[in-house]
Order: sequence, then structure tokens, then C-alpha cells
Amino acid sequence: MKMAIQWFPGHMAKARRQVEEKIKMVDVVLELLDARLPQSSRNPLIDRLVGDRPRIVLMMKSDLADEAVTEEWIRFFRGRNVEAVPIDAGNRRQIAEIPRAADRLLEEKKAALERKGIRFQRVRAMVLGIPNVGKSTLINRLAGRSAARTGDRPGVTRGQQWIRVGNSMEILDTPGILWPKLEDPRVGLRLAASGAIREEILPLEEVALFLLRYLRERYSERLRERYRLEDLPSAEGAELLEAVGRRRGCVAKGGTIDWEKAAEIVLRDFRSGRFGRVSLERPEDWLEDGEGKSDESAGDDPRN
Repeated sequence: MKMAIQWFPGHMAKARRQVEEKIKMVDVVLELLDARLPQSSRNPLIDRLVGDRPRIVLMMKSDLADEAVTEEWIRFFRGRNVEAVPIDAGNRRQIAEIPRAADRLLEEKKAALERKGIRFQRVRAMVLGIPNVGKSTLINRLAGRSAARTGDRPGVTRGQQWIRVGNSMEILDTPGILWPKLEDPRVGLRLAASGAIREEILPLEEVALFLLRYLRERYSERLRERYRLEDLPSAEGAELLEAVGRRRGCVAKGGTIDWEKAAEIVLRDFRSGRFGRVSLERPEDWLEDGEGKSDESAGDDPRN
């Protein structure tokens, strides 16, 4: 597939402008990735927006990702001088470590200010990432209260707000930002499978077929167990989706399959972790195939 996915909702362009306006006010950036698709969920616009500001990369939803593959990604990023930390939003110890990591990153800045007689008040952090990656959930865990709206659909957070985290940190919650054009269709399919892209962008059936083919290739036993399938059809995926649909009772009048309902079941099972811990990409996928997701003009949307 060579066709690029090109789109850029108005609220996405507005969110990017808001980030550009506020980035100068922050000390550190918390960049959130989806641990199941770390590279596909890295927005190339964020590098451009953040520049050389201190940054902590948090691999969210690590409790849903394949642990062995997550370790591969940590080594991959470390080899590129990026310190990536897996985060399970339900793990209080991991959440509590984030403000301390920010403090360590800013030790030199604090010392420089103190030498000038300036008292450093609080760390100001900005949370950045794609839609539905877990930004609001993370902020609520850090703040210890429901300070940010959460939801299982992209686009829940539309505005910006400063949220106090204890006595040492303030966090700026920002809307999720995607990029205007996805050059590699596999990246778009991974994002759609995770719920980062709205269902109107890519057909449910196409995303479910992609997911089933991937699971058959790398997690075949879990796929077989989940739907109690003795054999996994070797066709492109339609036969597999049909088999799942019949197993789950997605049969319309005349015995035909309700493809949309079957696709919804497959995607819901993946997003809720019912296949177990699954990662949708490995570093080798990028190193071997030379996958890419954006061109050099990714940020140059004519409507800005």
C-alpha cells in the first residue's frame, strides 16, 4: 500500500498553535507514547515543538504491551539517546517516580538560579502525545484527583489547563496532537487499532483485518484461544474475520456475517487487553523495512 493518509482536523491545528504559545513557559516536557506502538505513536511535530527542552519519554499502557518487546524498545530508544520509561497508570510507584525524574533533569537549572539568588518555585511540565494515549489518566494519577477529563475516544481533551501536582510540580494538560499526513499506511492502521484515530478516518473492517493478520503472525495461539478456533484461515484475513463473527454470533438474516459488528468485537478485545499483552510493532520492523510516517513538510498545513 502506497497511499498516504492525509487529514488534519481544525481542532488539531488549534491545539498545535496552543502548544507553540505555551512551550516557552515550561521547564520539562512529558512525551507520552503508546507502549504497544512506540514508534508509530511518536509525533514528529513534537520534536519540532519541543526543541532542546528537557524531556521524559513515558511509554503508556505498558501493562497492555508485550513485556519482552517493551524491553526491546527501551534498548532501541536508549541507543538513540532517548530515555524511555514504561508506565502503567495503575502503578503508584511508577507514577510517583515521574516528578522525581523531572527534578533530576532540572538539577543544573535549579542550581544556576540559586547562584543568582532566584528561588525555584515549582517544576512546570507540559504533557504531549497523540490522542487517547493516556494523558488525562496520567495527570489524574499524578494529581491524586479527577483534574482532567478522560475518555476512550480521541479528542476528549480540547482545552489547556494548569494542574497542581503536590507542592513541587504544575502540569499543563494539552489536547492530543496528530500530524497532517501518515506516509506509511501501516502506521495509520496501528494508530487506528489503538483508538488514536477516529473510526471515520479508516474503515473498521480494514483495521480489524490488519489486526487479525498481525495477531495470526505473531500471537497465533492467543488468537486461537480467544475465539476458540481450531484452525486459523491462511487467507488475507476476511475468512478469519468471518470465523470470529460466526463464533461471536455476528450473523444477520440469511446467514450473512455482520462484518462491522465482528470488527468492533476484535478491536474492543485488543484495546481492553483480552488477547493478553500484545505489541503491534518491534524495533526490527522499522530497522528492516525502513518504515516512515511523515514527510519533511508534516507541520506545514495550509490552514494554519
